[in-house]
Amino acid sequence: MANGLGNILKGKFLVSEGAFTNWAFIVFCAFLAIIMIASSHSAERKVYRVAELNQQLKELRSEFVDTRKTVMQQKMESNVAQKMKKRAIGLSDKPPYKIIVKSN
Repeated sequence: MANGLGNILKGKFLVSEGAFTNWAFIVFCAFLAIIMIASSHSAERKVYRVAELNQQLKELRSEFVDTRKTVMQQKMESNVAQKMKKRAIGLSDKPPYKIIVKSN
């Protein structure tokens, strides 16, 4: 057991007769490690991008709500009447009536 561990620590398994299979396995493991690291970085990049997009979404929603509130306030009849008063246009005293067109 100690002799086998000593041979591994000295690296004799890399220069012995069957070293090619050992090297192939080491290269294969290194290739898998590189793929795993690249996959991890890609996943982290996507997580950061999703977090960034969620933040932008929250900002756009709050901007939408603020804009909608402003538009609703401007559409109120009292605000429209006040703005039209500056142009000398007032509210009608008569209610609207329906026009009926008869065709032959």
